[in-house]
Amino acid sequence: MSDLALHIPVDVVNGPTSLAFALLAAIAVGACVVVSRRHLDERLVPLAGLATAFIFAAQMLNFPVAAGVSGHLLGGALAAALLGPWLGALCVTVVIVIQALLFADGAVTALGLNVMNMAVIAAFTGYGVIVLALKVLPRTRFGLGVAVFAAAVVSVVAASAGFVLQFWLGGEEVGQSFGAMAAAILGTHVLIGIGEGVITAGAVTAVAVARPDLVHALRGTPLARTAKESV
Repeated sequence: MSDLALHIPVDVVNGPTSLAFALLAAIAVGACVVVSRRHLDERLVPLAGLATAFIFAAQMLNFPVAAGVSGHLLGGALAAALLGPWLGALCVTVVIVIQALLFADGAVTALGLNVMNMAVIAAFTGYGVIVLALKVLPRTRFGLGVAVFAAAVVSVVAASAGFVLQFWLGGEEVGQSFGAMAAAILGTHVLIGIGEGVITAGAVTAVAVARPDLVHALRGTPLARTAKESV
């Protein structure tokens, strides 16, 4: 079974493109540090550590998405829902850096590419979807679950689209047309996104029911109870 995670290995995207995205990633991560420091408090510090540890552990576990293909949690939408997009992107960045340096999961030269896709794009896209969805969905457990599920799916597809763009700009020869490669990657990551959506929705709603103040996307507002839940 092959693993279709977004960790980009060595010699997939050329040096100039990798360097350009490393600079973009450095700017984005720097901005996340500045903004996060303004809002960091004693409540967020342990939650950020727990979220980072959970994402790190969850990324080690693969789930099947199609015959012969597996994927794993990216964690961008999960981190953004709990911590907000700025701090959430930082948590995923820490996971990506540790995996590259200690476990050789993704090339060190591709750190900028991976951080942009799995941390920055995934976290901010996922959080945007949650905010928009909660404007129309009820703030119940079901409504939050649907919003987070959709955010996770969109974030994974957006992250894979980031890789497609990077490959278009500086990808090495892969023996098939760019269109076929892009369609295969985006289509498969829709399936991976569904798996991520189930995991993310379950984790975030579980936290929201017990401690809604720990879910950044709710802005400290408790979930409304449905008539069935009130009985």
